Amino acid sequence: MAPRGNSLKRRVRSTGGRLLRRFGLLPGGVPDGLGDDDRLTDTVLEGDVVLYFPDTLESLYQLRDWFGPLKELHARRGVTIICMDSRVAARLRDMVTMPVITVARDATLDALILRSSTRLILYVNYNPLNTAPLRSRSALHVSLLHGDSDKGVSVSNQIKAYDFSFVAGQAAIDRIERYSTLFDARTRCIPVGRPSLDTDRVTLPARPEGSPPAVLYAPTWEGGQASVAYSSLTTQSEMIVHSLLAAGLRVIYRPHPLTGVRLPEYGEADARLRELLVEHGQEVSEGHSTQEDFARADLMICDVSAVATDWLSTRKPLIVTRAASPEGPREAATRLLQMAPRLSAQDAPRAGEVANEQITEDPLADERRALTEYYLGDTTPGASLERFLKACDDLAVLRDELWASIQQNQIQEDPR
Repeated sequence: MAPRGNSLKRRVRSTGGRLLRRFGLLPGGVPDGLGDDDRLTDTVLEGDVVLYFPDTLESLYQLRDWFGPLKELHARRGVTIICMDSRVAARLRDMVTMPVITVARDATLDALILRSSTRLILYVNYNPLNTAPLRSRSALHVSLLHGDSDKGVSVSNQIKAYDFSFVAGQAAIDRIERYSTLFDARTRCIPVGRPSLDTDRVTLPARPEGSPPAVLYAPTWEGGQASVAYSSLTTQSEMIVHSLLAAGLRVIYRPHPLTGVRLPEYGEADARLRELLVEHGQEVSEGHSTQEDFARADLMICDVSAVATDWLSTRKPLIVTRAASPEGPREAATRLLQMAPRLSAQDAPRAGEVANEQITEDPLADERRALTEYYLGDTTPGASLERFLKACDDLAVLRDELWASIQQNQIQEDPR
């Protein structure tokens, strides 16, 4: 039996932890763990799909692009979103119509999944906290991620933790096959396109004649470490904007939601850029969806990130920056980065000239059109969403076959 003093210390630590969580005093990025566990003892989830999201509010953007496809999947199979952070759950309940619960304890999660006959568990990132549901043998685990890009994370060894990965197209399969070892990308990666491009599609009237073309500048964030520091914000952004304005182009700046969360200098660069844009009567995109910003722009300048792949569906010109970080973040050598005009820090003062050439002449239109199918598959409206839903249906059937086999084996080994 443990000494009485140790038991008292555990109770004190537990009480202290609850107070820290209750009053929001945890470090940034740490879920509060204020779960609904006590109310879930006998709960059986409706439907057979779980979307597991253990992150905090800062990362909610990773889930937002999946709202439309998940709504369609919920109507078809039933989806429950499970969080580890009560603040995220509260926000999500205002944003989606599907059930949202918070689970803090692993034992609660294990029992809930098994009791509910959950067939599929979906994940939108590689958060280490995903290991909690990954223990379950009774469901298939599917990585969705939150975009397809030529960043190093797209070829992370973490992909092996999941039974299957839904990817955008053949480009992702080839990329993973080239850069991964001991992983069969051709059988474990399922191309579904980008279904949010179907559910969130936006069509706007053509730009009024005589109005200046609009350039969407959408840099990525600073990254979790130097090896994935693709952002142009601190090194190129102001030169890019000055050059675009001098060339008579309109600028729409779409800041990344995580800008400045790790390194203050990126937050400071974001603030300076916002001031510059306001001073010149340009726009900072606030409250617009990605698809709305895509529809309003004639060309996009972005860093190596998922927005570059999604932009291909617009059929409009694209420029990709080249990271200036001295540590040299790793890029996956792919056809998109070989095709698109690249903008280094040295080239940034020519951004306006390059952008005008791409808008007026569009010399890469045919190459870009071919790449669209390679990266995204069939982009006919509705095609990607249907591939996503069918892939979920097929895996649910496969799960039932595999789970029945496991249970049968258990019966044969223990006939009692």
